[in-house]
Amino acid sequence: MRKIASVLLVALTIASASAQDWKQYLPEVHGTVRGKYEYQTSTDEQRFQVRNARVSLDGKVHSMVSYKAEIDLSDEGQIKMLDAFARVTPLKDFKITVGQMRVPFTIDAHRSPHQQYFANRSFIAKQVGNVRDVGATLGYSMDEGFPFILEGGVFSGSGLTAQKEWHRVLCYSAKLQLMPWKDYNLTLSTQRIRPENVNIYMYDIGTYYKWNNWHFEVEGLYKRYAHDSFQDVWAVDAFVNYDWFIQKKKFPFKKISFLARFDYMGDHSDGTLNEDGQMYITDYERKRVTGGLTFSFGKPFQADLRLNYEKYFYDNQALAKASEQDKLVVEMMVRF
Repeated sequence: MRKIASVLLVALTIASASAQDWKQYLPEVHGTVRGKYEYQTSTDEQRFQVRNARVSLDGKVHSMVSYKAEIDLSDEGQIKMLDAFARVTPLKDFKITVGQMRVPFTIDAHRSPHQQYFANRSFIAKQVGNVRDVGATLGYSMDEGFPFILEGGVFSGSGLTAQKEWHRVLCYSAKLQLMPWKDYNLTLSTQRIRPENVNIYMYDIGTYYKWNNWHFEVEGLYKRYAHDSFQDVWAVDAFVNYDWFIQKKKFPFKKISFLARFDYMGDHSDGTLNEDGQMYITDYERKRVTGGLTFSFGKPFQADLRLNYEKYFYDNQALAKASEQDKLVVEMMVRF
């Protein structure tokens, strides 16, 4: 009996240890749902949208190998596959990523929907510097001494839906984040894309600083088209956010954020060619001022109610797109 008991005890010990080891390989499921109501004051029109219904699965299959797969079930009513990559971390601060991902470029364009400060993204994040592609990146970071994060890679340049195409020239992107002081970040990034076999070069510099309950951020992007195929484009995003934390337990919100933003973009082409083989303006020059309030419910999951008003400025109002005009936005965002 003693031998049997000893064998059972050893077996239970091994099983318990194995269960502990397996826990670190269990996949994690995350999701973001954003539903919004918009009222355009200039046209007296309104609409409801499910802006995002993202679901992601990520985890490890080995101590050095991880993965992520993310799909948006309703990106303005369309299903889109977003992230789908595998990552190897041979050293503590070094990583290799292969697959489909957002390229390492800019500050604001790299934010996920639940990390955004405003209901609608900046012009840099939405039009000028918004790139997802298929490729491979190398990343290295250092936390001690002079902290920094460096990431760069090469990409097909054909986006997410034309992955069977062959290319003589690959595109590239690189991003360096410097954090010399606590709560301060300076980001430098560059990128080359090649739609319609025409090189487009982008250079971005951005910085933000967190002080007490304040967040100050400014970012500028310069976009140059090879062979003068289109005029150069400048874009700017600058905003400030103040968080007011509420201590009252019976109050439904744990935090209220006060926000103000100014952003600008010049006449912009996404690289599409017209019937004559020439690039044309896909987004006309405009300025925008946004004011907002965000009501946060607090933990265990993130739930924010965002109220924004956007005021647009065009040289010629007739050039404004149907969805790029003065508007009131009410958005509910839930992250789990």
